[in-house]
Amino acid sequence: MTTTTRSTIAELTEIRVREPRRITDGWAARRRRQLVGGDGRLLIVAADHPARGALGVRDDRQAMASRSELLRRLATALSRPGVDGVLGTPDILDDLLLMGALEGKVAIGSMNRGGLQGAVFELDDRFTAYTADEIAARGLDGGKMLTRICLGDPDTAATLQASAHAITQLAAHRVMAMVEPFLSVREKGRVRNLLDPDSTITSIHIAAGLGASSQHTWLKLPVVDDLERVMDATTLPTLLLGGDPTRHPDDTYAAWGKALDLPAVRGLVVGRALLFPPNGDVTTAVDIASGLVHGSRR
Repeated sequence: MTTTTRSTIAELTEIRVREPRRITDGWAARRRRQLVGGDGRLLIVAADHPARGALGVRDDRQAMASRSELLRRLATALSRPGVDGVLGTPDILDDLLLMGALEGKVAIGSMNRGGLQGAVFELDDRFTAYTADEIAARGLDGGKMLTRICLGDPDTAATLQASAHAITQLAAHRVMAMVEPFLSVREKGRVRNLLDPDSTITSIHIAAGLGASSQHTWLKLPVVDDLERVMDATTLPTLLLGGDPTRHPDDTYAAWGKALDLPAVRGLVVGRALLFPPNGDVTTAVDIASGLVHGSRR
């Protein structure tokens, strides 16, 4: 099963109804790979936005609402050379597994999706998806956690504790812990991440100290100004966020290319900017990103 049509969606549902064991068996039989290849770099496609209720891309608030369309775009992206893997919640990764799209790919499980976009409890980043034990049992290659730090919100303490616990557990399983930290504020009822260099540096230091071991900790950070100074704040391998999908693609690619020259930066984690490019051409967008990460366009 390699394409996503209406009949494919029906088939996925039928498997879930009649043969749910195929998901467990599929994870056990999945062909895996090393986390990084010879160049030590990764291009990961992100698809965990919907589980936080974040379905919009640019001015289309329901862009990611269709599961068949999202799976079609993900399958296209994962089929391209240089795309190392995908980051997603259990529902999406299980669908891709059944489609055969995860063979020989890195699979990163998204762990905390409880802070729903726009909710009064948005900063309560509870762990509501993968657990570290489940990630290890399924043979996933890592677990990702959003760690927003709001000094004016008491829920931050619980988020830090939960992230630290997950990092410790993942390290015990010898599995990557991908930590995505932000200093955040709530303004007029909305959460805003602070994307200036000093705030990003502070978030790096807080995140790097979480957990009983940093042996398998990676960071997932935004592309911000003065990035060379920002990245001097850590020795942890870092994947950069794909950035704002409203930005012109040429500006985005230029920013990625410059950032990827920094030693601690080991690749990109990109979602909407690749899956929903302005011209709709997923293949070209993915190929450009792959060239930047793995060398042909650097």
